[in-house]
Amino acid sequence: MKTYANRTDEELALLYTAGDNKAFDELLARNQQKLFNYILFVVRDQDTANDIFQDTFIKAIVKLQDGKYADSGKFSFWLTRIAHNIIIDKFRRTKSEHIIEPNADNDLSHLSNDALTEGSRESEYVNTQVMNDVRHLMDTLPAVQREVVYMRFYQELSFKEIAELTGVSINTSLGRMRYALINMRRMAKQHRIQLDMEI
Repeated sequence: MKTYANRTDEELALLYTAGDNKAFDELLARNQQKLFNYILFVVRDQDTANDIFQDTFIKAIVKLQDGKYADSGKFSFWLTRIAHNIIIDKFRRTKSEHIIEPNADNDLSHLSNDALTEGSRESEYVNTQVMNDVRHLMDTLPAVQREVVYMRFYQELSFKEIAELTGVSINTSLGRMRYALINMRRMAKQHRIQLDMEI
Protein backbone atom coordinates (compact mmCIF):
# COMPACT_ATOMS: atom_id res chain seq x y z
CA MET A 1 0.00 0.00 0.00
CA LYS A 2 1.39 3.39 -0.98
CA THR A 3 1.65 6.19 1.54
CA TYR A 4 1.25 9.77 0.44
CA ALA A 5 1.86 11.70 3.65
CA ASN A 6 5.53 12.36 2.91
CA ARG A 7 5.00 13.22 -0.74
CA THR A 8 4.91 16.82 -1.93
CA ASP A 9 1.91 18.11 -3.87
CA GLU A 10 4.06 18.19 -6.96
CA GLU A 11 5.07 14.53 -6.55
CA LEU A 12 1.40 13.61 -6.07
CA ALA A 13 0.44 15.50 -9.23
CA LEU A 14 3.06 13.60 -11.22
CA LEU A 15 1.92 10.29 -9.70
CA TYR A 16 -1.61 11.10 -10.80
CA THR A 17 -0.48 11.85 -14.34
CA ALA A 18 1.18 8.43 -14.30
CA GLY A 19 -2.17 6.80 -13.47
CA ASP A 20 -2.34 6.80 -9.66
CA ASN A 21 -5.89 8.07 -8.92
CA LYS A 22 -5.43 7.90 -5.14
CA ALA A 23 -2.65 10.48 -5.44
CA PHE A 24 -5.24 12.94 -6.74
CA ASP A 25 -7.55 12.15 -3.80
CA GLU A 26 -4.72 13.20 -1.49
CA LEU A 27 -4.11 16.38 -3.51
CA LEU A 28 -7.78 17.28 -3.24
CA ALA A 29 -7.84 16.67 0.52
CA ARG A 30 -4.76 18.85 1.04
CA ASN A 31 -5.85 21.78 -1.11
CA GLN A 32 -9.63 21.97 -1.03
CA GLN A 33 -10.20 24.16 2.06
CA LYS A 34 -7.62 26.81 1.20
CA LEU A 35 -8.77 26.96 -2.41
CA PHE A 36 -12.46 27.13 -1.49
CA ASN A 37 -11.78 29.94 1.03
CA TYR A 38 -10.01 31.93 -1.69
CA ILE A 39 -12.85 31.45 -4.19
CA LEU A 40 -15.56 32.29 -1.66
CA PHE A 41 -13.72 35.41 -0.57
CA VAL A 42 -13.58 36.69 -4.14
CA VAL A 43 -17.07 35.77 -5.40
CA ARG A 44 -18.97 36.32 -2.11
CA ASP A 45 -21.60 33.65 -2.83
CA GLN A 46 -21.60 30.07 -1.53
CA ASP A 47 -23.30 28.47 -4.56
CA THR A 48 -21.11 30.30 -7.05
CA ALA A 49 -18.03 29.38 -5.01
CA ASN A 50 -19.03 25.71 -5.05
CA ASP A 51 -19.50 25.79 -8.83
CA ILE A 52 -16.15 27.49 -9.40
CA PHE A 53 -14.42 25.12 -6.97
CA GLN A 54 -15.73 22.10 -8.89
CA ASP A 55 -14.87 23.68 -12.23
CA THR A 56 -11.34 24.35 -10.97
CA PHE A 57 -10.71 20.73 -10.05
CA ILE A 58 -12.27 19.46 -13.27
CA LYS A 59 -10.02 21.78 -15.27
CA ALA A 60 -7.01 20.72 -13.15
CA ILE A 61 -7.79 17.03 -13.83
CA VAL A 62 -8.04 17.67 -17.57
CA LYS A 63 -4.80 19.64 -17.61
CA LEU A 64 -3.01 16.95 -15.59
CA GLN A 65 -4.30 14.19 -17.86
CA ASP A 66 -3.29 16.17 -20.94
CA GLY A 67 0.24 16.55 -19.55
CA LYS A 68 -0.13 20.32 -19.15
CA TYR A 69 1.34 20.40 -15.66
CA ALA A 70 5.07 20.84 -15.22
CA ASP A 71 6.55 20.34 -11.76
CA SER A 72 7.40 23.91 -10.79
CA GLY A 73 7.32 23.34 -7.04
CA LYS A 74 4.07 25.32 -6.70
CA PHE A 75 1.06 23.06 -7.23
CA SER A 76 -1.25 25.12 -4.98
CA PHE A 77 -0.17 28.27 -6.85
CA TRP A 78 -1.01 26.56 -10.16
CA LEU A 79 -4.41 25.50 -8.80
CA THR A 80 -5.19 29.01 -7.54
CA ARG A 81 -4.28 30.40 -10.96
CA ILE A 82 -6.83 28.07 -12.59
CA ALA A 83 -9.49 29.22 -10.10
CA HIS A 84 -8.62 32.87 -10.72
CA ASN A 85 -9.01 32.43 -14.49
CA ILE A 86 -12.40 30.73 -14.05
CA ILE A 87 -13.56 33.58 -11.77
CA ILE A 88 -12.43 36.20 -14.30
CA ASP A 89 -14.20 34.31 -17.11
CA LYS A 90 -17.37 34.19 -15.01
CA PHE A 91 -17.18 37.93 -14.29
CA ARG A 92 -16.71 38.62 -18.00
CA ARG A 93 -19.62 36.39 -19.00
CA THR A 94 -21.98 38.10 -16.59
CA LYS A 95 -20.47 41.49 -17.48
CA SER A 96 -20.44 42.29 -13.81
CA GLU A 97 -17.92 44.82 -12.66
CA HIS A 98 -19.95 45.46 -9.53
CA ILE A 99 -19.44 44.17 -6.04
CA ILE A 100 -21.37 41.02 -5.25
CA GLU A 101 -23.40 41.73 -2.14
CA PRO A 102 -22.35 39.90 1.01
CA ASN A 103 -24.88 37.70 2.77
CA ALA A 104 -25.17 35.42 5.79
CA ASP A 105 -23.75 32.46 3.82
CA ASN A 106 -20.33 34.01 3.29
CA ASP A 107 -19.33 35.07 6.77
CA LEU A 108 -15.55 35.31 7.05
CA SER A 109 -15.18 34.72 10.78
CA HIS A 110 -13.07 31.62 10.01
CA LEU A 111 -10.33 34.02 8.84
CA SER A 112 -9.72 35.38 12.32
CA ASN A 113 -6.20 36.22 13.39
CA ASP A 114 -4.79 33.95 16.13
CA ALA A 115 -2.98 36.94 17.61
CA LEU A 116 -6.36 38.35 18.61
CA THR A 117 -6.68 35.75 21.35
CA GLU A 118 -3.74 37.19 23.29
CA GLY A 119 -3.98 39.93 25.87
CA SER A 120 -6.78 41.05 28.11
CA ARG A 121 -10.48 40.45 27.43
CA GLU A 122 -10.90 44.12 26.61
CA SER A 123 -8.04 44.08 24.11
CA GLU A 124 -9.42 40.87 22.63
CA TYR A 125 -12.83 42.46 22.20
CA VAL A 126 -11.37 45.61 20.63
CA ASN A 127 -9.14 43.62 18.28
CA THR A 128 -12.00 41.33 17.27
CA GLN A 129 -14.13 44.36 16.50
CA VAL A 130 -11.32 45.92 14.46
CA MET A 131 -10.93 42.72 12.40
CA ASN A 132 -14.70 42.56 11.84
CA ASP A 133 -14.69 46.19 10.75
CA VAL A 134 -11.81 45.50 8.35
CA ARG A 135 -13.72 42.55 6.85
CA HIS A 136 -16.82 44.71 6.41
CA LEU A 137 -14.74 47.40 4.71
CA MET A 138 -13.17 44.78 2.45
CA ASP A 139 -16.65 43.55 1.49
CA THR A 140 -17.35 46.93 -0.08
CA LEU A 141 -14.25 46.94 -2.29
CA PRO A 142 -14.41 46.11 -6.01
CA ALA A 143 -13.62 42.42 -6.62
CA VAL A 144 -10.12 43.04 -8.04
CA GLN A 145 -9.13 45.13 -5.00
CA ARG A 146 -10.70 42.68 -2.53
CA GLU A 147 -8.82 39.83 -4.24
CA VAL A 148 -5.40 41.47 -3.95
CA VAL A 149 -5.99 42.34 -0.28
CA TYR A 150 -7.00 38.74 0.43
CA MET A 151 -3.99 37.29 -1.39
CA ARG A 152 -1.57 39.67 0.31
CA PHE A 153 -2.82 39.56 3.89
CA TYR A 154 -4.62 36.23 4.24
CA GLN A 155 -2.60 34.07 1.84
CA GLU A 156 0.61 36.04 2.49
CA LEU A 157 1.61 36.07 -1.17
CA SER A 158 4.21 38.47 -2.54
CA PHE A 159 3.18 41.08 -5.08
CA LYS A 160 5.15 39.14 -7.68
CA GLU A 161 3.10 36.02 -6.93
CA ILE A 162 -0.13 38.04 -6.95
CA ALA A 163 0.80 39.51 -10.33
CA GLU A 164 1.52 36.04 -11.75
CA LEU A 165 -1.71 34.59 -10.35
CA THR A 166 -3.92 37.39 -11.59
CA GLY A 167 -2.16 37.83 -14.93
CA VAL A 168 -1.28 41.50 -14.44
CA SER A 169 1.93 43.42 -13.87
CA ILE A 170 3.42 43.92 -10.41
CA ASN A 171 2.67 47.64 -10.75
CA THR A 172 -1.00 46.86 -11.39
CA SER A 173 -1.09 44.61 -8.30
CA LEU A 174 0.54 47.34 -6.23
CA GLY A 175 -1.89 49.90 -7.65
CA ARG A 176 -4.88 47.75 -6.75
CA MET A 177 -3.57 47.37 -3.21
CA ARG A 178 -2.93 51.09 -2.96
CA TYR A 179 -6.47 51.93 -4.09
CA ALA A 180 -7.92 49.27 -1.80
CA LEU A 181 -6.14 50.78 1.21
CA ILE A 182 -7.14 54.32 0.20
CA ASN A 183 -10.76 53.22 -0.17
CA MET A 184 -10.73 51.37 3.16
CA ARG A 185 -9.20 54.35 4.98
CA ARG A 186 -11.72 56.72 3.39
CA MET A 187 -14.64 54.49 4.38
CA ALA A 188 -13.26 54.04 7.88
CA LYS A 189 -13.04 57.82 8.25
CA GLN A 190 -16.54 58.35 6.84
CA HIS A 191 -18.04 55.83 9.23
CA ARG A 192 -15.76 56.80 12.13
CA ILE A 193 -14.35 53.29 12.36
CA GLN A 194 -11.24 52.94 14.52
CA LEU A 195 -8.71 50.56 12.93
CA ASP A 196 -5.98 50.64 15.59
CA MET A 197 -5.29 47.27 17.23
CA GLU A 198 -4.81 46.91 20.99
CA ILE A 199 -1.61 45.21 22.13
